[in-house]
This record gives sequence, structure tokens and C-alpha cells, in this order.
Amino acid sequence: MQRLWISGYRDYELGIFDPKAPEVQVIKRVLKERIITWLNQQSESTWLITGPQPGVERWALEVALEIKSNYPDFQLGMMKPFEGVGDQWKPARKEALDQIEWKLDYVGTLSKRPYQGPKQLREYQAFMFEHADTVSLVFDAERDSEAKRHAKTYYDYQLAKQKAANDELKLQVIDFDELQAVAEELAEEERERKNGW
Repeated sequence: MQRLWISGYRDYELGIFDPKAPEVQVIKRVLKERIITWLNQQSESTWLITGPQPGVERWALEVALEIKSNYPDFQLGMMKPFEGVGDQWKPARKEALDQIEWKLDYVGTLSKRPYQGPKQLREYQAFMFEHADTVSLVFDAERDSEAKRHAKTYYDYQLAKQKAANDELKLQVIDFDELQAVAEELAEEERERKNGW
């Protein structure tokens, strides 16, 4: 069994507040291409695992659900770090989480208690690394290393780099340069479509 953990920025960390924003389509296109490439390289059953956060994690599940029927041995799982994730979110965010959960093959919660402190998040990170063979992160090291306050993905990236250097897992990074290139491709495709090509 091979397991791909996808994570990255939350939507608000990218300044995305509309699920129909063009940036979302760019990120989803890259995620879909990465997932398909990864699936086509596997010769055994596969799992995509991720968390519940709106943003990259949710978009990864959405594109995986689109292609799941083409890959019979492809399973989708969501792990929550603690009980009650999403309970404090706005109703639309909570509803989106609830809607996607019932479509997944597995939904679990690591800590059966509500949030009590950073220890639960560190345990969650350790659990996800322990259960991943490949980690794919939407992360821009250049941008985030200069930030006064790091996004959660910064810490995942730092640990993933160490583990990849020790051959404990494979690390794939989707950075802003790649996203920009895909945005330009999509814009060109849209121009061609409008011009009837």
C-alpha cells in the first residue's frame, strides 16, 4: 500500500476567500496532475490522506473525488487532529467539511478530546508523517521563510525535508513558480477557447 499525504496553505493564508476564485482552479489543476502522475506510478493499492482544513487539503480531496472512479484501488482518507474540528467555523465552511466527509472512504480523529494545545497538533503531524510514503505540499519556501509568522505548512516542510534527506519518504513541493506557470497555461487555453481554436 502506498500513501500520499497532501497538505499546504489554508485558503485564507493565500488570500483566497471565494471558492470560485481563479486561483483555486489553478491549484486544483496542479493537484490533479500530481495525483494522477502519482497514481500512475503505483502498482499497489493507494491512499490519499489529508486533513480537514479549507484550502489545499480540501481542494486535494475535491479533485481526488473527481478522478477516483478511474482508479479502483484508490482510497481517500481524512484525519482530524482533535475532536470538534470545524465546530467554530462559519456555517458555510462547516457545511463544506460535512459534505465532503461522507464521500470519503475513511474519516478519523487522532485525539478524541477537543483542542487543548499545540501538543495535539505536533502529535497529528507525527501521525501523518508516520503514515505517508510521499508528501506533497503546496508551499513556497522563499515566500514563507521571510514571513514574521510561519504558516503551518512551513513546519511540515521543514520536517519533510529532513525525512526525505534520510530516505524516509518522498517529498514533492508545488511552489508559486509552478502555480504561476499553470495560471499562464490556463489563461492561454481560455484565450484560445474564446477565439474558437
